[in-house]
Amino acid sequence: MAINAFIDNAKVMAKGQVTIPKDVRKALGITSGDRITFIVEGSNVRIVNSAIYAMQVLQSEMTGEAERSGLATDDDVIALVKELRNEDDNG
Repeated sequence: MAINAFIDNAKVMAKGQVTIPKDVRKALGITSGDRITFIVEGSNVRIVNSAIYAMQVLQSEMTGEAERSGLATDDDVIALVKELRNEDDNG
């Protein structure tokens, strides 16, 4: 298993601003106008793409919800979708 790791650094300017190095932006999939999230863990800080982080948090929180809702198979999901569509058509 290859680990994609590297070290880069940047200078903190007078107002606390930092330019994220190009290689770091590329690795995180960050482009102009994107938002980033800082995750502080003790004396360490992780910088993550906010959109990707939000999806990871949502996926984590949703783990097991299908089973708890009685949706154990693909057929269960299809049946629920058909039921919801019928309600929309008849509603």
